[in-house]
Amino acid sequence: MKIFPAIDIKDKKCVRLIKGDFENKTEYKTSPVDQAAKYKDHGFKNLHIVDLDGALTGKTVNLDIIKEIVSKYDLKIEIGGGIRNLESIKHYIDSGVEKVILGSGAIKDKEFLRIACDKFKNQIALGLDAKDGNLSVSGWKENLDIKTIDFLKEVNEYGVSRIIFTDINRDGMKTNPNFDETVKVANISNCPVVISGGVSSINDIKKAKNLNNKKIEGIIVGKAIYDGDIKLEDLAKEIN
Repeated sequence: MKIFPAIDIKDKKCVRLIKGDFENKTEYKTSPVDQAAKYKDHGFKNLHIVDLDGALTGKTVNLDIIKEIVSKYDLKIEIGGGIRNLESIKHYIDSGVEKVILGSGAIKDKEFLRIACDKFKNQIALGLDAKDGNLSVSGWKENLDIKTIDFLKEVNEYGVSRIIFTDINRDGMKTNPNFDETVKVANISNCPVVISGGVSSINDIKKAKNLNNKKIEGIIVGKAIYDGDIKLEDLAKEIN
C-alpha cells in the first residue's frame, strides 16, 4: 500500500480546501518545498501534488515549484490541476514527475485522454471525482449526469496507468474515505486505484491495507497531516 502525502498549492502556499471550495480554504505556513522535505525526511517515497492555481487557470502556474521539489528530493510525484493539453503534460513529464493526473479535460474530451495515454505511456493517471455516484468536473463546480462506473467502463482500454478516486463529499472533511465505492471502482478498473478523500486517522490507513484488494495501490493523506490528526512519524510506520 503506497502512502501519498498531499501538497495542494495556491499562491505559492500549502493550502487545504473543504470539498474543493476555494472560499473555504486553510493556508499553512510551511512552503510546498519545505513540506516535501518533511515528507522525504520521514521516509515517504510518493507524493501527491495538486496545483490549485492550475485548476483555476488551465496553465502550469507552479511548474517552477514542482521542478524544485523534483530536483531536490528523490520522490515519485503525481501532479494534477487544470492539465488540459499535451503541452502541459510534456512540461510536467520533462520536469521529472512520475505521473500526470488528468481530470476535467479528460472527462470532457475522451479523445484527449486516449491520445495522452498513447503518447505518454504509463505516465497518465485519471482523476475520477464523484459526488453521490456522479462525476464532477471544473474544480467540482460542475456536476455531470454521468456515473463514475459508466465512464470508467468507456475508457478502461485507453491505457490509463492509475485511477485516483475521490469522494467529494468526504474530501477535507476527515470523515473516513468511501472504501465501498473505491472497491467498486477497483473491481472494474484495468489499472491500480488510489483512495482519496476523507482520511482522518491511522485507522483509515490500516483499514485500506486490510481491504486486501490487489487493485487498490495506495491512499492519499492531506488535511489530517496538516491539522495534526495524523503524525508523520506514525504514518511513516505504515509504509510498506
